[in-house]
Amino acid sequence: MSWLLKSLNSSVGKKFVMAVTGIGLMLFLLFHLVGNLTLFGGPEAFNSYVATLDIIKPLIRVIEVGLALVFIFHIFNGAKLWIENKKANPKTYAVNAQSKSSTLFSRLMLQTGGIVFIFLVLHLATFWYEFNFAGHAETTSHDYYNIVVEWFQIEWYVGFYILAVIILGFHLNHGFQSAFQTFGWNHKKYFPLITFLGNVYSIIIAVGFALMPIYFYFFQGGN
Repeated sequence: MSWLLKSLNSSVGKKFVMAVTGIGLMLFLLFHLVGNLTLFGGPEAFNSYVATLDIIKPLIRVIEVGLALVFIFHIFNGAKLWIENKKANPKTYAVNAQSKSSTLFSRLMLQTGGIVFIFLVLHLATFWYEFNFAGHAETTSHDYYNIVVEWFQIEWYVGFYILAVIILGFHLNHGFQSAFQTFGWNHKKYFPLITFLGNVYSIIIAVGFALMPIYFYFFQGGN
């Protein structure tokens, strides 16, 4: 077991953990987006979707704990890799970061990840908490749709939500490509396809989630 821990704690091991946990989180975001798209079907469609999840709540709780652990490992390894890179190349790191082979968002993965983390905490403190623990009057009647509508009438929340999911899109775009590079799937013949798929995936996630606050704030809330 010690050899496994030693391997995972190496630079290559940390990158491998980042890749695996990153892909896991990407898959979750895709499923989460698909479920949330029922919002556009109206109150009955979305309330029925969430009520269905309530039926399997014990399983959902297990999944949530798993996701929390995956997210913690992802953040922890990402921060450690960034610190190790800075310590290993205190002078040349800044020069290399400006090379033509790097992009702005590849150099700001820690910062964009930090913004995504703040957004996640806010998201959990609003929708997730109210859906599960707040004792909201509408929650007891399974009218989850109105909870979403209420939050998407708050201007600062809508603005930060849209900004955060756009930043998330850029973070995912680079992360998607980095994950495949970590697995060694970076051959010049098919890496352009991976780059294309990464672009498509990140756009779908960013635009899909951003459309929800835009729709409710401008078209459904009477603003």
